[in-house]
Amino acid sequence: QVQLVESGGGLVQAGGSLRLSCAAAGRTFSSYVMGWFRQAPGKEREFVATISRSGGSTYYADSVKGRFTISKDNAKSTVYLQMNSLKPEDTAVYYCAAGRSGFPIVRGRDYDYWGQGTQVTVSS
Repeated sequence: QVQLVESGGGLVQAGGSLRLSCAAAGRTFSSYVMGWFRQAPGKEREFVATISRSGGSTYYADSVKGRFTISKDNAKSTVYLQMNSLKPEDTAVYYCAAGRSGFPIVRGRDYDYWGQGTQVTVSS
């Protein structure tokens, strides 16, 4: 069992930056592939980024590639999402997730645990 708690969301102007954190409770954090997803109002949840168990490999959605960076600190049981050059279309609730399948995991249904989400709002 893994419990995930996101933080770091907020309101930012277009072009600004935010860093999201997702803290995991549990002693097996390093055994999970971690991912970030987002869901905007009226839209389906979409994949944002994923990182391998060791943190050595990452994979991004085309819409965020070059602007967002996913990283993890296994010693702190935390995964991060650094978001730069934010755009109004990045506005959404952002969720982190943990999965036991092989890296990369891009489908939400392949993740086993989810956080409660954190709101990110980008104003124009």
